[in-house]
Amino acid sequence: MDQDEIAEHLARCALGDRAAFRALYDGTAAKLYGVTLRILGGRAEAEEALQEAFVKIWTNAGRYQPGRGAAAAWMVAIARNQAIDALRSRRAPSASLDAAAEIAEPGPGPEAAALAADDRRRLETCLGALPADRAAAVRAAYMEGHSYEDLARRHAVPLNTMRTWLRRALISLRECLGR
Repeated sequence: MDQDEIAEHLARCALGDRAAFRALYDGTAAKLYGVTLRILGGRAEAEEALQEAFVKIWTNAGRYQPGRGAAAAWMVAIARNQAIDALRSRRAPSASLDAAAEIAEPGPGPEAAALAADDRRRLETCLGALPADRAAAVRAAYMEGHSYEDLARRHAVPLNTMRTWLRRALISLRECLGR
């Protein structure tokens, strides 16, 4: 699903169009699930965060402003923030859960694994084209869930500089991945 389609579906969702929301979900859920899974690490938490993110997308679809950025980036930000909120609200596991036997989760099928590996290779290539400090900041923010404030302290730069780094890095990544 391309950016124009996502923006169109968001506009229709703002008007209460359930079919547009269903199409939006079908076209973007896999990517947003990847965002939440990367941050939270567990399938159940990631799925819950994804569900909450889509509730927020549905209720706030009218707030998306096309002139301020890509529709997919707006949705990724909502999913990312939802996952970070879930990460922050985690409680320490109880002793009984630690003693429970681990249950193996089925992994992705061969086709999904191959597609994910190709996406990862392309992303790593594009990240490699960024300056090292920008690439590290992007990884920490969007793959590990660190806040802008944490990253600004870590890199010893002002908060607005960190925001600019990340915005420009994402623009470069979008251009690189679009090729």
